[in-house]
Amino acid sequence: MNMAVVPAKNEQGRIGKVLTLLKETPVDKTIVVVNGSQDNTMKEIKALKMKNIEILYFTPELGIDVPRAIGAHQAYKNGATCVVFVDGDLIGNIRIQVNELIHAIKTHNIDLAMTDCYPDLVYSSELTEQILLFRSLLNLKLGLYDKIGVATPSHGPHAVSRRLMELVDFRDFTVPPVILAFAVRQGLSVEVPTKLPQKQLGSKTRNYFHTKKIADTIIGDTLEAINYFDDKQRTRCYLYKEYQGYNPFRRFDILEKFLAAD
Repeated sequence: MNMAVVPAKNEQGRIGKVLTLLKETPVDKTIVVVNGSQDNTMKEIKALKMKNIEILYFTPELGIDVPRAIGAHQAYKNGATCVVFVDGDLIGNIRIQVNELIHAIKTHNIDLAMTDCYPDLVYSSELTEQILLFRSLLNLKLGLYDKIGVATPSHGPHAVSRRLMELVDFRDFTVPPVILAFAVRQGLSVEVPTKLPQKQLGSKTRNYFHTKKIADTIIGDTLEAINYFDDKQRTRCYLYKEYQGYNPFRRFDILEKFLAAD
């Protein structure tokens, strides 16, 4: 069974478009992880009256990527053989990309399939250049740069196999680059079967403060993945600077309770 995991926080006006698009793909069931929403996200989801949608509702904000871990675990418990991750704000036409990700997992036995969101490596800002530098360092370390470029599970729709989920610590879904490093360490297959430039994803426009925080989060996550791969302490430091970003706001405590309730 193909399942989608869709994190959603204050996605009124967007979440309906995302779920409607997923209905046009081979996704059999969608798990929406609503968290910290103070708008009509829930109302919009329910108004669709779609079958095969499961809502996991959390009053507090879970923090970046924690909803992915919760949704992945729920999908695994429900017997998913392929899980595709799509953020709740992506209103771009990503139907083809979702189809290609699922096809890679189900037909070609890929374990981690990602989207290339920078096929032309155009640096739109200094922050983008910094992020892509660290993503390059990780993928070079993994021996995958020539194959996957700067692709990462942190960015754009991506999918995983049941085989990967059977082996993984679900807590690592909260730090997406670690999933990539984990897949390589386990000898699992990693591919980038689809591409879509960042600007075509249709994600929300953010202010500089938020963009800087996201950049520091992704850089810190990537450093964690490098250290994990090298069997070192999973620090988020590089040249005496610590890259935390939104990491301190990740509700690992709520995730632990959710996993323990299984």
